Amino acid sequence: MSDPQQPTGPEPEAQPAEQAAAGQTPAVTTQQAEKPAPEKPAPDDVEPPSRWSVAFREIVSGNAIISVLAVVLALIVGAVMIALTDERVQEAAVYFFARPGDTFVAIWESVSGAYVAFFQGSIYNFRRPDFISGIRPLTETLTFATPLIAAGLGVGLAFRVGMFNIGGRGQMLIAASAAGWVGFALDLPWGIHMIVAVIAGMVGAALWAGIAGLLKARTGAHEVIVTIMLNYVALYLVQWMLRTPGLLQAPGSNNPKTPAMKDTAILPELLGPQFNLHFGFILSIAATVLVWWILNRSSLGFKFRAVGENPNAARVAGINVKGMYVYAMLISGALVGLAGVSQVLGTVTTGFSSGIDAGIGFDAITVALLGRSTPWGIFAAGILFGAFKAGGFSMQAAEGVPIDIVLVVQSLIVLFIAAPPLVRAIFRLPTPGSAPKRPRPIVTKEVEAK
Repeated sequence: MSDPQQPTGPEPEAQPAEQAAAGQTPAVTTQQAEKPAPEKPAPDDVEPPSRWSVAFREIVSGNAIISVLAVVLALIVGAVMIALTDERVQEAAVYFFARPGDTFVAIWESVSGAYVAFFQGSIYNFRRPDFISGIRPLTETLTFATPLIAAGLGVGLAFRVGMFNIGGRGQMLIAASAAGWVGFALDLPWGIHMIVAVIAGMVGAALWAGIAGLLKARTGAHEVIVTIMLNYVALYLVQWMLRTPGLLQAPGSNNPKTPAMKDTAILPELLGPQFNLHFGFILSIAATVLVWWILNRSSLGFKFRAVGENPNAARVAGINVKGMYVYAMLISGALVGLAGVSQVLGTVTTGFSSGIDAGIGFDAITVALLGRSTPWGIFAAGILFGAFKAGGFSMQAAEGVPIDIVLVVQSLIVLFIAAPPLVRAIFRLPTPGSAPKRPRPIVTKEVEAK
């Protein structure tokens, strides 16, 4: 007989003790597999940086520090050029290996003497007998800075709207012509005469700049090309008027020069006749406050900034982008025109020629770039460049430093401002928006036993 059939149900699980005795690995039950393994204690999190370290990082990664360091780098390169062009340094370098100390002394005397002369020519002259005469260099710096601030505000405002106003020279010439004609041709009471002349100059420059804004809004013409061409149109137009009797040319003279401004139209002096500083500096301060208010506190400024950031998004938001282009160029031209007005009614009141702009229209672009197109930044940059102009002549007269080196320093400032990564690499500054790396906790993966 065959064995009885065994039941076919599931076999009972082997006990762990029996499996261990048979030399087998105990199987892991489902409940044991699902049971979570004890977690290892994670390392303590790193404490967040303090507010002082955060503030310091924001300062060293901001745009303001880049502008300051760009000036420092330009002055360092300027020092190298001053030393290389100095005759005493060149003579000492001939026997450098015999007496190297003479070369280093000559370099120190050359560079320190040049920058001391720069300080005495732009800030304060310690060699003067009294404080009043010693502070005169500072007043000269502010006088040179007055048209630079006004013109820089005009260029900077256009930058904020995404436009490049390169027509500062033409706008200054038109403003000088309009204000100058009112200043020497009309007879008006004191005070009223000056106000009318200032308004005439600013309106003339605004209309001249408005041509570029209107062409961009209506035809899409690029404002850089239009404003550059308008510079030449204004230059030749003013030269023609200066050679034409009855327009701007002084009566009875064949020179292309206007008559002197009448006393009732001249901007008053701020510190007396011994200083050249005039009321135009107060107008520049007022213009700075006005531009700050327009850009940061008015709805028009919000629209300007919106168009400058993204004109397509501003158009979708309901902003009249074409109208903003026209308004921006009108205001920009009026501000640049204030620079021309301060030239003919404050600095050069004996009559002007076609060179009244003195390159300020192009220097204003540098001032606006250094000031990062912010009103108070432009104000500080204008004073700095005014110091370059005042101190550059002192360096040339006292130490024989070529005035071209000052122009090279100004150009280097623009170069370094246009390359922020280069400045950050030289001074090892952090990139804006980057945060310090924090160590991550070590995470271990649990491996299931099979």
